[in-house]
Amino acid sequence: MEPIRSLLHRIQWDEAFARAEFTVGYRDRTRDELVTVPWERIRLEPGNAFSFTAIEPDGTVHEVPLHRVREVRRDGRLIWQRHVDADHR
Repeated sequence: MEPIRSLLHRIQWDEAFARAEFTVGYRDRTRDELVTVPWERIRLEPGNAFSFTAIEPDGTVHEVPLHRVREVRRDGRLIWQRHVDADHR
């Protein structure tokens, strides 16, 4: 399985691959649920290898650690998934 950081950078920089609609699902610890964010609302900061910025529809900004990413979808199809057991959510 491709590391999540590599996949996110591929979406960011590979124009041919990025000609699709991407969503990233991450586990929100506060709400204890999977939150799905469209690629257009994700910001990767140069030099930050551990998280990305997610912008909610209301403008709220969250730093999301990469270890909380659970899935990535391309045109609605699951292309990457992190399997986590219940004890390590």
